[in-house]
Amino acid sequence: MKLPDGPKISPRSLGHQFETNPLGFMDAMSDRYGDIFTITADSAPLVIVSNPEGMKQIFTNAKEITASGKLNQGGAAIVGHNGLLALDGLPHRNRRKLLMSPMRGTQTSTYGRHICKITEKVMNQLTLSQSFLAYPTMQKITLEVVLPSLFGLHEGERYEQFRQLFSKLINYARSRWLEISLSYPFLKRDLGRWSPWGYWLDLQRQFDKLLHAEIAERRQQVDSSRTDVLSELVFAADETGQPMTYEYIRDLFPSLLFGGQDASATAISWSLYWVHSIPGVRERLLEELDSLGESPEPEKIIALPYLSAVCNETLRIYPTQVVTFPRLVESPIEVMGYKLDPGTVVRGCIYLAHQREDLYPQPKQFKPERFLEKEYSPYEFLPFGGGVRRCPGEQLALFEMKLVLATILSHYQLALAHKTVEKPKARGVNYPPASGLKMVMLGQRPRQERSPQLVTSST
Repeated sequence: MKLPDGPKISPRSLGHQFETNPLGFMDAMSDRYGDIFTITADSAPLVIVSNPEGMKQIFTNAKEITASGKLNQGGAAIVGHNGLLALDGLPHRNRRKLLMSPMRGTQTSTYGRHICKITEKVMNQLTLSQSFLAYPTMQKITLEVVLPSLFGLHEGERYEQFRQLFSKLINYARSRWLEISLSYPFLKRDLGRWSPWGYWLDLQRQFDKLLHAEIAERRQQVDSSRTDVLSELVFAADETGQPMTYEYIRDLFPSLLFGGQDASATAISWSLYWVHSIPGVRERLLEELDSLGESPEPEKIIALPYLSAVCNETLRIYPTQVVTFPRLVESPIEVMGYKLDPGTVVRGCIYLAHQREDLYPQPKQFKPERFLEKEYSPYEFLPFGGGVRRCPGEQLALFEMKLVLATILSHYQLALAHKTVEKPKARGVNYPPASGLKMVMLGQRPRQERSPQLVTSST
């Protein structure tokens, strides 16, 4: 086997470079080694591919290159041992199908109006003429948006309990304290809730208690009209035809929560940055939104071509996944002219694929027009990954992103608090603005500037 060229680097150094400047590291590797290279940081070589044809080979040769769940076991302490990332084969296909049906079902006018309403509620809490951090503000919105789709909860005591607990869980999962505990096994000891690992376990126990109570109520009071993910799972069968166990149900939620809040909040924050940084983008978006007339339905808003192009360009520059989930070579195969032996780990680099000059001229520039002028293949534009590990919440995420952005632009006047160039910073697998994106609330958008209003204004 002759592997592609690449750097030989220690795991510690690799981790440090990814933590301090991950995208810069990827850019440097691409500049030096091209669109396929090998990172040798431990016993198993890691081949990184950013060529669209190479991506296609990785995703379509499923027998030779498997999306093995065992490669994702490092995150099991956070996302669960029975979650989608850890499963393979029939169990993975079965539970992925169970999740996708209810998430697609939320893309309705009713849920769209809920997204707009939550966005206005959170934005109205901001102080006029005061600065605020866009990223944590978008996190508040996306957390309240995801609760109905996942759990069917809109209000009430248990809704508040879940909302507050999820905020703690998600923030602590991204904290330095938990990272240290996971890095050093001897620190994974339950010394009470005041110890780093003990606090994490206490949060998980609180989640178990709430979820157990909610599942028990669903089973006692059957409501066939509910379409949320939890209701679907409570009465679903696993791949053997048996009812889903509590552990199976519970472990499917962490990755959905992290993606539903962190990934969506990251994408919306970057869209706000670009819209308010590049001359003419905001004005063109408002002109398109205003063309819909009075109180447009969510379905019409999400179909707007320039709004879609802005969201796609945001996801191109900083995709929700920088690299695909790892794949394992199970039998000898040739990828881009290199023969890879079993045991080799392969990952597609989505970020580098989106930075290709041959596909996206001036790739560092924010140019939504490129998505109006050309249709890209799923191996050229893949912000949510590809193959069997493609994000199951992709359509819901885009639905939410468009409506939140449209609501904010139509109802409020914002400005960036400073002119410095925003840089991404790793937060888990996401890369939000390093500063949190400081903006200023200038006030409501004057009515004489907007003939239409989003549907929430009349509800």
